[in-house]
Amino acid sequence: MGRLAERFALLRERGEKALMPFVTPGDPDLSTTEALVLAMAESGADVVEISIPFSDPIADGPTIQRSSQRALAGGVTLRRILDLVKRLRPRVEIPLVLMGYANPIYAMGEEPFAAAARDVGVDGVIVPDLPPEEGAALYAACRQAGVDPVLLAAPTTSPERLAFLAGETRGFLYYVSLTGVTGARRELAAGVEDGVRAAQKLGDVPVCVGFGISTAEHAAAVGAYADGIVVGSAIVDLVEKATSRDEAVETVAKFVAELKAPLRG
Repeated sequence: MGRLAERFALLRERGEKALMPFVTPGDPDLSTTEALVLAMAESGADVVEISIPFSDPIADGPTIQRSSQRALAGGVTLRRILDLVKRLRPRVEIPLVLMGYANPIYAMGEEPFAAAARDVGVDGVIVPDLPPEEGAALYAACRQAGVDPVLLAAPTTSPERLAFLAGETRGFLYYVSLTGVTGARRELAAGVEDGVRAAQKLGDVPVCVGFGISTAEHAAAVGAYADGIVVGSAIVDLVEKATSRDEAVETVAKFVAELKAPLRG
């Protein structure tokens, strides 16, 4: 059993829901990212999603787009991100998941990427622009290496497709809450609960909701039915607005604790 499966099993025993904060490595620099991940883990994060910055992040809104641009301008690469995970792994017990686009992964190669991810302690990978049919070789290599390929579903996903995705995903199913890009929003999209509950009926795989969740109130609302939540842009926004490394770490740690509180059951 991998770290993701172990974490979700533990959360179910506790009656808790998973909190998955997102961070863009290298924004503003990798040492700050390292401190942020450690602070997130200490403040209640159950999984941390670590972005693979890309020049054309088609699923992301302006906040994460800007963070990716800053990270790329600072020289962040996939190999440097893997080195970051290697440094973090001895100090972080919770799962670490990479989330990024297909191009940088294919530039490294499917099998070399899967092997490198395994060797540094990556637990899962999410590739928003790579459906399972087109990514069959990559996802097979990841499964063989013990790295969970996490697939995405959306409100527009048909029942037949949802059943297929629920059967193919590993670790959890990422349910995108809206038909749009990432970004903090004041109100949650309508109809998400029906889609999540439909996915949950298809098997034991946890279903976690992302895109648009940005407050503790959102966390409480979605945590009432989903197995976990993903929070990205709201965290990246705090890092962008911080005037120092210490401020970024402190504000993010406080926010993560606030988000986790209603998920504890």
